[in-house]
Amino acid sequence: MLPNPQPYFAKLVDPRRETRNKLHALQDIVMITLCATLCGYDDWVGIEDFAHENEAWLREFLPLPNGIPSHDTLSDVIGRLERKA
Repeated sequence: MLPNPQPYFAKLVDPRRETRNKLHALQDIVMITLCATLCGYDDWVGIEDFAHENEAWLREFLPLPNGIPSHDTLSDVIGRLERKA
């Protein structure tokens, strides 16, 4: 069994400003992207589709209080992360 990667993601600096429009936790976005990528999805629309198709499973370990992030949100947030992180 692989170790849970979420503790590593807790150390990431969220590149977004603190506003009321910040609906999705950085850790949720990173975990969705990681899981979808490991399952062979390689574009943002596909990653969003994966998340919707597997939402019940994702909710077993992610809170997702505002549902699944859009492909635009996934792309924007991942694209802004510091590469070395």
